[in-house]
Amino acid sequence: MNVIPINNMNIKENNSNPLLVAFATPYETPPFHEIQPEHFLPAIKAAIEEAKEEISAIKRQKKPNFKDTIEALESSGEKLSMVSSIFFNLNAAETNETIQALAKEISPLLSAHRNDVMLDEGLFANINEVYTQQNELDLDEEGQTLLEKTYKAFIRNGANLPPEKKERLREIDQQLSNLGLEYGEHVLKETNRYELVVDDKEDLKGLPESVVEAAAQKATEKGKDGKWVFTLAFPSYVPFMTYAQNRELRKQLYFAYNTKACKGDELDNRDLIKKILSLKDERARLLGYHRYADFVLEERMAGSGEEVMAFLHDLLEKSKPKAQEEIRELAEFAKELDGIGTLEKWDFSYYSEKLKMKKYEVDDELLKPYFELENTVNGVFKTAEKLFGIHFKPNKEIPVYHKEVTAYEVLDKQGEHLAVFYADFFPREGKRSGAWMTSYRGHSRKNGHSKSPLISIVCNFTRPTKTKPSLLTFNEVTTLFHEFGHALHGMLAEGRYESLSGTNVYWDFVELPSQIMENWCFEKECLDLFARHYETGKKIPEELIEKLKKAANFHQGYQTVRQVSFGLLDMAYYTSDPNEIEDIFEFEKAQMRQTELLTPVEGTLMSTSFGHIFQGGYAAGYYSYKWAEVLDADAFELFLEKGIFDPNTAESFRRNILSAGGITHPAKLYRRFRGRDPKPEALLRRAGLGK
Repeated sequence: MNVIPINNMNIKENNSNPLLVAFATPYETPPFHEIQPEHFLPAIKAAIEEAKEEISAIKRQKKPNFKDTIEALESSGEKLSMVSSIFFNLNAAETNETIQALAKEISPLLSAHRNDVMLDEGLFANINEVYTQQNELDLDEEGQTLLEKTYKAFIRNGANLPPEKKERLREIDQQLSNLGLEYGEHVLKETNRYELVVDDKEDLKGLPESVVEAAAQKATEKGKDGKWVFTLAFPSYVPFMTYAQNRELRKQLYFAYNTKACKGDELDNRDLIKKILSLKDERARLLGYHRYADFVLEERMAGSGEEVMAFLHDLLEKSKPKAQEEIRELAEFAKELDGIGTLEKWDFSYYSEKLKMKKYEVDDELLKPYFELENTVNGVFKTAEKLFGIHFKPNKEIPVYHKEVTAYEVLDKQGEHLAVFYADFFPREGKRSGAWMTSYRGHSRKNGHSKSPLISIVCNFTRPTKTKPSLLTFNEVTTLFHEFGHALHGMLAEGRYESLSGTNVYWDFVELPSQIMENWCFEKECLDLFARHYETGKKIPEELIEKLKKAANFHQGYQTVRQVSFGLLDMAYYTSDPNEIEDIFEFEKAQMRQTELLTPVEGTLMSTSFGHIFQGGYAAGYYSYKWAEVLDADAFELFLEKGIFDPNTAESFRRNILSAGGITHPAKLYRRFRGRDPKPEALLRRAGLGK
């Protein structure tokens, strides 16, 4: 496979820069072992110049046509896309102050270049000419989608604006690119700088041995031998909130986690939020939309803010009574167990876990020995093999960006190469929190030649200790399957055009492949593939699986209301006039009032670390998690009906959902798989919220 090189002049001048030559690596993977931070800025600048030359060549076409205009534009800027994807993936998974500083230089350059392309009158004139001839072009479905998507992308990015408004759009995009970076840096610094140091062993009561050992190991790393250090990283924060008996320390940790970037210091994100909201609103209005949500939802399955709000309020109506009942039961349990007068937010996870153990005799400490990380990774691979016939083969010749990252070749049934898959599982100071799937290169095909996808998942799972391997909580198991579902969407892509391949689909459809994979975690036939006790090698007992399935709906009312609350907060931000949002604390409090189930904690604020909607791509789109749950619950019912590893159902899901990417509207793709539109009753049945 060929990576298009930078033009000869640039190669000659930059022959010491590994980013500016064809990658001499297996499957043209990024040469991480050669790349240094100082290589990025010159590579970005050179790649922008090459992309500009490609655009100029498209504009010189005397008679614009689909191949030389639309397809040529689709394949332009390949080197720029690769270099920038390497850079921003490192900025998320293995960053440092140098890379963060570079991001502030590189982001405006990329934003300016994108605007140069999207606002180029000559280029748009050619695109428009091809678009007006679409009925005469005899395009297949994928070609028609590319043409429509290209045309709409230019319209939605200001191609028809007068010059003064185009200039303002450029300014807005430049500012937004930097504001998002700054927001994320603040959250990462807040996460990294906090630590709860415990020096009295009594304060560790209730915590599992593995959690205590990990905290001691963290203390040693920080030069605090003989103590225990807990942080705001998920593998540290979640177990402490779930098991620590010391209520006061739970409160301290809860407060630290929920006051990130809102303390009035140099890392406070409140002003950044106001600026982001104001600029996004102005951008939408420049393009003729009433609010930013209207702009976003035009290209979503939901279609409109009214549809989203109706969807969320319907879920709230169905789940809130159950959630209130769950909280009443939990409060009574806490009072009976420990004399707790008022159940507070820092009590929820602790007493919820104890009540679950009482009701179902199952908890994470009982389950973790069966979910050793290496076995679980092999299990997700075996699940993919049984469903789709693909195999994963570690390849140490493929460079990685950190010693803890593993690279795999992905092979089909015939042993032919499909993709490269990177797995990065443990928290580090240079890695942002959470879990995500990303790609360095999507699938494309041109002149009979295919470029295979380079796909990665990045997680923050429990680290191994000196005495135990990495043992996953069940939530971490479902997270692994979730992100792997996204990865399958990328790895199994088959389309011609990278911009329509893999996860390049409507945002409220993209979570279907990820969320449906979580269902296999509850099925004995799947768990038997990998869930074995790390010491004895025995399979997870069938009675434990049954308890796990029965406990699956535990506090589903609460969890549904919680997710709906995030969706409503997101929609409130992007459907409101930003000039009327004076106080972020008060705005969030007002929006969350309808979904509050426990007493609000004064001084806490979610918005300042809600990276999904202020740094990531979920602005006016957080509802999509619940929207896609309707799809995944309905889709998985077909697997349950036919068999969870039924080859015909799996092949249909692969062909119509995973491999298809965004070749047409997702509603059409879903109907091709399911034979009908999705029915929301499946979600209610699964969550135990139906009548």
